[in-house]
Amino acid sequence: MNIKSILNFLLIINLIIVSSIETSAQKNENNFDVKGFHLDLRIQVMTPNALKEFATELSKMGMNTLVLEWEGTYPFENHVAISNEYSYTRAEIKDFIAHCKTLNIDVIPLQQTLGHVEYILRNPRYSNLKEDRKDISQLCPMEVADNKELFAELFRDLASTHPSEYIHIGGDETYLLGHDEKCKKKVEEEGKSKLFVDHMKMITELVIAAGKKPVMWADIILKHPEAASELPKETIFVDWNYGWRINHFGDVPELQKKGFTFWGSPSIRSHPDNWYVTDWTTHFKNQKEFIPYAREANYKGIVMTSWSTTGVYGFTWDVNYDVIDMEQIRNTYPLSGFRILIASYADALASKTPIEAKEFVLKYGKSQFGLNENEAQSLSNFIFAKPELITNGKPEKSKNVAQMLADFGKIRNALCAVNPTKNKKEFEHFKLMADLRMHYLDFKEVVEALNSVNFKQSQTTTLVDKLDEILKDAKKLNKRFTKLNKGFLYDSELKNQNELRIQPVKVLYNRLVKIK
Repeated sequence: MNIKSILNFLLIINLIIVSSIETSAQKNENNFDVKGFHLDLRIQVMTPNALKEFATELSKMGMNTLVLEWEGTYPFENHVAISNEYSYTRAEIKDFIAHCKTLNIDVIPLQQTLGHVEYILRNPRYSNLKEDRKDISQLCPMEVADNKELFAELFRDLASTHPSEYIHIGGDETYLLGHDEKCKKKVEEEGKSKLFVDHMKMITELVIAAGKKPVMWADIILKHPEAASELPKETIFVDWNYGWRINHFGDVPELQKKGFTFWGSPSIRSHPDNWYVTDWTTHFKNQKEFIPYAREANYKGIVMTSWSTTGVYGFTWDVNYDVIDMEQIRNTYPLSGFRILIASYADALASKTPIEAKEFVLKYGKSQFGLNENEAQSLSNFIFAKPELITNGKPEKSKNVAQMLADFGKIRNALCAVNPTKNKKEFEHFKLMADLRMHYLDFKEVVEALNSVNFKQSQTTTLVDKLDEILKDAKKLNKRFTKLNKGFLYDSELKNQNELRIQPVKVLYNRLVKIK
C-alpha cells in the first residue's frame, strides 16, 4: 500500500469516527433524560399490587420516571385529616417505591400547593387558608405564615419516603388568583404574576431546603410571566399540551432564555373524555405532534398525564359551607383500558419519526391480539370513530340520538364480533367501552324524547319501560366492569363507580314513575 492509499484510508477512518461522534451527540441531544408517566390517584385508586404491576409494565416499555399525584391517598403522619378512605399505609408506599427502585424508576411525589386543594381545605383544620368559602379549590396565597408551616411539614414527610431528587409542586389552574380582598389588593398594586410568584417562590424554597428540585406545571407562569425571574433557577416547568397549538399558554422560549428547564406533558385521558367517549384521535395526534416538538424545543423530559377526573368537584354543604361530602364532576374509563395509548407513547419516545396512529393501531391489533386484517380494521374503526358528545340534550353533529345509535351500533357490532387469540382481557375493555357508549346513547334517546316539545304525559309509560330495560342492561355492564377491573381498583371504588355511572338513569326513572 503506497502513501497515498494510506492517507486515503486514514481519511475514511477519520470521517467514520467524526460521523459516529456527531450521530451519537445528536442522539443524546434528542433523547429525553426523563421518560415519565403521571398517575392520577385522586379517584380510581389503584390497589398496591396493581401499582407495582403497572410500574413493571412501564419499565418494560422504557419508562424511568413516575409522577405520583397521591392527593388523599398519601398517609401523612401529622396531617391525618388529609387522607381519604383509599389511603395507602406507609408500609405500602415504601414497598412500592422500593419496587420501582429495582426497576430503575424514579418516583416523584406531586403535592398541589395552591390550586386543586379541595381535599385539604374541606377539613376545618385548614379553613383559614381558603381563598373563598364556597369554591375551595384554591388556598389564599396571602396566608404566608400558615401556608409555609403546612407545606414545610408535608414536604418533610414526602421527602422521608421518596428518595427522588424532585418534588412536583403542582401550581396549575389557579383560577382564583386575586379573588379575595387581600389578594385583589396585591394584584392591583403588583399584578397577578407577582401574587403567584411570591407564593410559588416560597414553596420552591421549601423544596430546595428539603434537598429537592421543584417541578411545577407551566400554565400559570406562562400566562403571567412578568415576575418569573424571581423563581429559583432550579425550578423545572412542565408544559402540558393536550393537542393545542404550540405555546398555548404563553411564550416558552422566553422562559428558557431566562435559564429555566422545561419538560413536556401530553395526555392519554383528558377533557372531554368520560365513561362513554374517549377522544382517541386527539390523543394519538397529541403524541405525533407534541413529542417531536419537545425534542426540537430542547425539553429535557416528557411525562405523560392520564386524568381520571378534571379535578373539579361538586359538594354537599351544611350551613356556613361546611363540607359534608364532595364528588368529582367527571369520570373516565379506568387506566386499565388504555394500554394501547401507553404502548404508542413508548413507541413515540423510542422513534425519531412521528408516530402514525392508524398504522400503529392496525399493527398493535395484529401483534397484541392476534387479529387478522379485517379484525384489526374493526378495532381501528372503533378507535377512530367520531368522539361525538351530547350537549344540552342535543348531538354536536348528528341529526338526533337515533342516528348516533345507528352509526355507532355498526362499529360496536363489528368490534364485538372480533375474537382475539391472545390478551383477551385487554380487548374486553374495548368491547365494554363500546357497550357503555351504546348504553349511554340509549339513555340519551329517552332524555331527548322527554324534552321534545311534542311529548305528552300519556307517553310517560313508554319511557319508563325503556328506562327499565336500560337499568337491567346496566346491571350486566356493572358486572362486566367489576370483573374486568377487580384487583386493579379497590372493590369499594368499583361499586362507587358503578353507582355513579347509573345514577342519572335512576334519577330519571324515579321521576317518571311518579308521574306516569
